[in-house]
Amino acid sequence: MNIKQTFHIISYLQYPFLVMGVLAILKTPYDESYLGLKDTFLSNFNLSLIFVGIGVSFSSLQDVTKTQNDFSKNIWRSRRKGKIALYGLTILIFFLFVIAGIGYFGSDNKVLNEVATGLVVFAIGFLGLLKVAIEMYEYNQMSKQ
Repeated sequence: MNIKQTFHIISYLQYPFLVMGVLAILKTPYDESYLGLKDTFLSNFNLSLIFVGIGVSFSSLQDVTKTQNDFSKNIWRSRRKGKIALYGLTILIFFLFVIAGIGYFGSDNKVLNEVATGLVVFAIGFLGLLKVAIEMYEYNQMSKQ
């Protein structure tokens, strides 16, 4: 097993982190109903953003030569659709960083500052996803020719 295959296997750690992200956001009703805690949504949302951001960043270790499904093939083999997807992802990442900056520097509320930090981790994870998307797009464009 070479180092590349090792990283491809490590990329499967994305799934436990994504599950933890979902569980973190689902913890709010439990906190309010059974534990009697109030105002835990933003704290749990922050944890969810962090776990999902870490999970998405692990996905950047996956093998770009293997397209996940026909939907992905349809996007990455089409020059126009692929560019739209890449630009859309880039705009989303920029938007996430701007909102995180506004939330962090524009608020004195501790909880909002934490959510802004979670947004930064989420956006960094999506930067890794953008890298993979660019590589998948380039690979599928080359293999199409």
